Amino acid sequence: MEQTTRKGIPLIGEKMPTLEVQTTHGMKKIPEDYRGKWIVLFSHPADFTPVCTTEFVAFAKRNDQFKKLNAELIGLSIDQVFSHIKWVEWIQDNLKVNIPFPIIADDMGKVAESLGMIHPGKGTNTVRAVFIIDPEGIIRLMIYYPQEVGRQIDEVLRALKALQISDQNKVAMPENWPNNELIGDKVIIPPPKDMAMIEERKKAEGYDWWFKFKSLNN
Repeated sequence: MEQTTRKGIPLIGEKMPTLEVQTTHGMKKIPEDYRGKWIVLFSHPADFTPVCTTEFVAFAKRNDQFKKLNAELIGLSIDQVFSHIKWVEWIQDNLKVNIPFPIIADDMGKVAESLGMIHPGKGTNTVRAVFIIDPEGIIRLMIYYPQEVGRQIDEVLRALKALQISDQNKVAMPENWPNNELIGDKVIIPPPKDMAMIEERKKAEGYDWWFKFKSLNN
């Protein structure tokens, strides 16, 4: 496996390191093979574990929703490819769910180490990390859970959609958008950069000059 790495947890806004990896769908070069698409790369502690199985089923059932957002799912754990394949077969045979996305076989743990995924004190187990990578290969969002707590996959979908809408409209997204307790599905107008902008913003809906929002339909 060839890769260019920066060891430890990467930073939001950094370029995703190039990873050439074996997966259940063959060799992949990440992010190059997915140029023009968003990537949701997520790690799990190990194959054939109950919490990970529930997460993979949830990801699989939402795969079409991720694709509608021009995003591709990629799983990872420190297991060999044959273990991934047998686990995917078990899920299909016993739970009647097809796993449509590739799973990286990181049996030497090099990818997990380069991305800061190794769970402290848990041997080679990886944390439940999620990286959302944009079409330019830039890391835009990271979520880390311990191995004891399963992820909420709808939150990953929500965050991806919020990132895309923020980029497209040059706005900020409130807590729990589109179901914020204060402003519902409205979005936050960026802060003013000069006095002229403050005067203009006074015309917009909001609580004060620094807290203005709008509907995306406006």
